Amino acid sequence: MQPLKYLGGYPPQVLEQVRELIAQDRLGALLSAKYREAHAVRNDGQLYAYVQALKERHMRKAAPLGKVLYDGRLQVLGHTLGTHTTISRVQGSRLKASREIRIASVFRDAPAAFLRMIVVHELAHMKEAEHNRAFYQLCTHMEPDYHQLEFDLRLYLTWLESRSPVPAPG
Repeated sequence: MQPLKYLGGYPPQVLEQVRELIAQDRLGALLSAKYREAHAVRNDGQLYAYVQALKERHMRKAAPLGKVLYDGRLQVLGHTLGTHTTISRVQGSRLKASREIRIASVFRDAPAAFLRMIVVHELAHMKEAEHNRAFYQLCTHMEPDYHQLEFDLRLYLTWLESRSPVPAPG
């Protein structure tokens, strides 16, 4: 039985449906039909502007962003798709904080809806550190279809992984 690491915690019948779609080579076509819209956010400058526009629309009072960029190392490290960090530096006699958002480079080629979902997720972490009720309420405030997009993103990542060649043992 093929492990579906991005779908841990989902009911067995859902996992079986996903396995069947993969075996029939239909998962990619299903997702492509549902998420046809690509995005034009190709570089770090465009990503910063994209994130900043969402932040201004939904979180005007949140602390300013210092840096936003695509990071090619993120998915490799513990299946992290995005990070938000606050970096504190001493400048003279003051402590200055800079907030950074890093998005896995897999989103450079992902459908537009998935980029928006991960950006919303990371922006929500600027107000709520934990994945709790308030966090998910903020996510659905910014993106009403957040939960469906999160599930479909997990399907997308599962599909991408199913396409990659399996390394030979030892």
